[in-house]
Amino acid sequence: MNMSGPIEGVVAPGFEPVRDAFVGNFERPGDYQECGAALAVFHRGQLVVDLWGGYADMNRSRKWTRDTLVNVWSTTKGVVATAVAMLVDRGLIRYEDNLAYIWPEFAEAGKQGITLAHVLSHQAGLPGFVEPTRIEDQYDWQQCCAKLVRQSPIWEPGTATSYHAMTYGWLAGEVIRRLSGKAVRQFIQDEIAAPMRADIFIGVPGSEEHRLAHTIPPRNPAKLPPLPQAAMMALTNPEQDASAANTAPWRKAEIPAANGHASAIALARLYTFLVEGGEQEGVRLLSPQVVDKMRAAATRDRTDMFLGFKDSWGMGMALNSPGIYGPNPQAFGHSGWGGSFACADPAARIAIGYVCNRMGPDLVGDPRTRALCNAVFSSRPLEAN
Repeated sequence: MNMSGPIEGVVAPGFEPVRDAFVGNFERPGDYQECGAALAVFHRGQLVVDLWGGYADMNRSRKWTRDTLVNVWSTTKGVVATAVAMLVDRGLIRYEDNLAYIWPEFAEAGKQGITLAHVLSHQAGLPGFVEPTRIEDQYDWQQCCAKLVRQSPIWEPGTATSYHAMTYGWLAGEVIRRLSGKAVRQFIQDEIAAPMRADIFIGVPGSEEHRLAHTIPPRNPAKLPPLPQAAMMALTNPEQDASAANTAPWRKAEIPAANGHASAIALARLYTFLVEGGEQEGVRLLSPQVVDKMRAAATRDRTDMFLGFKDSWGMGMALNSPGIYGPNPQAFGHSGWGGSFACADPAARIAIGYVCNRMGPDLVGDPRTRALCNAVFSSRPLEAN
């Protein structure tokens, strides 16, 4: 039985397979069946797919709308990477600069050689907290930064990779705060969301709470194999609880690695700027040169201790070496726990944003996202390129 409710929105001629794939995710049996979701695709700067459907809550009492916001977990990291890139573009810092250049106390405990590039490509050796940490501690910016100041890297920075699932946010975010003089939430609003006319929040204001979807934790969380220390630090200190995303403290906090709230069209619009050289409709976020630096490989096909497979990282962006963002190796983007993702393909001039509230059980490899990407890149307008 189709429990999705009506699917709304539009697709441009030739992109009908994308609608079919989107509808198919609501009819998918088991752990990956959608409750509510939205998908937006831009091609050559034009909106060609704008779909939404289902429900914003588990009780199916509120329909998902075009303006529904949902926690997108690590898809937030691509937004933060863009904010950092804007500071690089303004000449305030270089990717090769040490963090201690603008955060002197960070040099403590053997961290004087950690660069901005190390942080953004998950090579800094600070994949999680050493000191005991609770979920609620993540809501205290100063406490999290102070813990990282006291901590030593667990490997020589630049020599290994392990996904900095949460610490990425405070490390990159403190760079934004110190260089711009603004909290991360304010920088995102003033410098990215407002110029783009896009709904992206790190810390949701009270005026927008009525638009929030309820996050539905995985039905059957993945059973993890034995993991190295680096991965255990990121996963268990604190052990993340997806239901925290439904609490007011989480929604109001600044957690730049994981508590971005956005619509699908907002994420797709951001990546349209990146795929079109940093500028759209007379609004410039970045220079083409800095966009190129964001997607240049800092690591290439190195086994990630957290993720357990070989991946490649740019400056805060996941590069498409595993083929997660379509067939073109030039594609880049970021995905989030539970299924959300946003990506850009410069060769095809495609930008995609997808959000959902029912989280899939696996950390990587969500079949919904693969089905959507496959449908986008098999659409007739792209086959003709």
